[in-house]
Order: sequence, then C-alpha cells, then structure tokens
Amino acid sequence: MTESKILFPHRESRRNFLKYTGAAIATASMGVSSSSRGESNVKPVTIGSGHWTYTLDETWGRLPVGMSYGFGCAVAVDSKDRIFVTSRSESPCVAIFSRAGELLETWSNDFAKKVNYTTGQVKATAHGLFISKEGNDEFLYFTENVNKEKGEGARVYKTNMDGKVLYELGKNVAATSNSQPFDFTNPTDVAVAPNGDIYIVDGYGSQRVSRFDKNFTHLKTIGGPGKEHGQFKTCHGVWVRTQSKEPEVYIADRSNGRIEIYSLDLEYRRTITDLRAPCCFYEHDGHLFVPELSARVTVLDRDDNMVAHLGDGKGIKKEDINLHPDKFATPHALTLDSVGDLYVIEWLPNGRPRKFKHTPA
Repeated sequence: MTESKILFPHRESRRNFLKYTGAAIATASMGVSSSSRGESNVKPVTIGSGHWTYTLDETWGRLPVGMSYGFGCAVAVDSKDRIFVTSRSESPCVAIFSRAGELLETWSNDFAKKVNYTTGQVKATAHGLFISKEGNDEFLYFTENVNKEKGEGARVYKTNMDGKVLYELGKNVAATSNSQPFDFTNPTDVAVAPNGDIYIVDGYGSQRVSRFDKNFTHLKTIGGPGKEHGQFKTCHGVWVRTQSKEPEVYIADRSNGRIEIYSLDLEYRRTITDLRAPCCFYEHDGHLFVPELSARVTVLDRDDNMVAHLGDGKGIKKEDINLHPDKFATPHALTLDSVGDLYVIEWLPNGRPRKFKHTPA
C-alpha cells in the first residue's frame, strides 16, 4: 500500500463551505420547530428524567442541500469535540460537525477512488467507526461490512485523523508491511484497550471475537454462533471498559439480548441480561451508554446496574417515528462529548442523527 492511499480524504474548499453553510442554515430554518423559534407555549423536547434528562437540539447535524444521510452507521467524538457521523450514503460518506452544529468537513469521492471503489460500493459496505486515543495521538478505525452482491468488504482500516490509511486487515487483503489478510466474514465493530490491544467482532458473520496486539499481531479468537457463554448471536459491538476496577471487554450480543463481559485475555466473566438488542457502547463519567436497536438507550453504572432508559419508542411504527421526537426507533450507535451531551444515530433510511444536551433536572 502506498502513502497516497487515503481513507475519506475529501476536503471542501472554503468557498464551497461558505456555500454549504448558507444552504444548511436555510435548510435548518425551514425545519426548525416552533420551540426553536422561541414560542413560549411549546416546551422543548426532552428524554429521560432527573439527572438523566436530555434536551433535543433541533438544529444540530443538518446537511446542506444536495447531501443526505442514509441508514445510520456510526457516530464518534474526538478530543476536540468534533463529531464524526457515518451513514450508508454516497454524499457524504462521513460528515464532521462541531458541538454547536457547524459542518466542518465532508468526506466522500476521494475515498472511493483511493480504495478503488465507487461511492455506491462505499455506501454498500459502510458500518462502524471507533476513535482511539493512543499516547498523544488519535486514530480512526473503520469497520467495513460485506457487499453481498459483489463479495467486497469485510475489512478493518486504521487511519490517522486526516484519513490516511495506516493499516488494513481483512478478507482479500494482501500481506504487506501495513496490511494483512484475516478471515473476517462480516465485521461490525472495533475497540482498543489501554495497552493498545485491538478487539474486533465479526458480528454479521462468524460470531467470533478476535484480539490483536497494537501491531496487529493476532493473539486470540473466541466465539462462534450459539447461546452459551462464549457463543454469540450477532456480536455487534465491543468496548473496553476502563472506569471500573479493572479494564474489561464488553460485547454486545445483540440477538441474544445480552452483554457478555470478558477479561482482556477474553476469559468469560459475567453476563448482563434483559436488554433489547444492544448494539454497541460509549463510556462517559463512570457510566456506560448502550444503544438498543429495539427503540431505546440504556445507561449502566460502574456496577452494571441499569440506572436509566432513554427515549423508549417501543410500539411506535418506524414510519411514524418523526412524529415522536422524544422517542427512538432503532438506535444503532451513540457517543457523548466532553460535557456529556448525547449524540444518537439510528438504523433508518435518513439516519436521524440527533444531539441531546445534558440538562439534568
């Protein structure tokens, strides 16, 4: 792989961004509810209660005219509180926003060219995004699904924050100094431990969880399909929880409705049950936030106790969910910024990425 092989490197010119920003403002103004226009008789939209109260920011995340979201894949935040949003869309493949909602960058066409894809193929394989702080630097890990029609995908990429590919592994990947083949059948998520070890779940495929060291040397693989501990049915998400007594690996076993917890060596520890299709995780201020594909977000404390359920939209038809701004339909991923504001994206045709400000009662 040459140094010119870049992941999502497209940068808009200042002139284009001024144009986009103006269009975005116009679009936002057309879609702002009466509560955002300051009408006193309409209450703001909130989810949760008590300490776990969040208020919808109705203007955040809007795209310019000519761009649109597809099915919502991932949302992640970096140390500068830039919010990265990915969806199954050709334009943009990735959108980067500030906390305030300013569109900072969009990445699309150049990515497709650099990896010999069309934007349609990018759209067909998009899935996970994880941001890792490693020493003084940050990195992006993109997880790519399989394009079943053409047999493409099943790869994981590590890039710098400008999108330059540093390493890739997966099916049909050549063995070079910065890439290696690995028998993923349909990977879904990545997590990185404090020591640099990398955990990858093959959640839409083999139901295996693989551990690599920081140099991508394969250390261990566990799993396979099933319901017993150490087996999975859509091991969709993975996270290394660091704010408890010791780091542990949390695996979102979505179709089994549970979270399986392991040591860093992937030895089974315990299980959290009574979840509704958990997808993935984000840890903030000692709590673990879990988007559940079956219409809600759950918050766990340090002892794995459920302390809040947010936006439960169970029973609402997906086609009617926009009539219920305080509810979720299919939360697929989430993140929180440095002040605790919550960002959620859903597996809906328009992605429905939204920001909820933390407004504890």
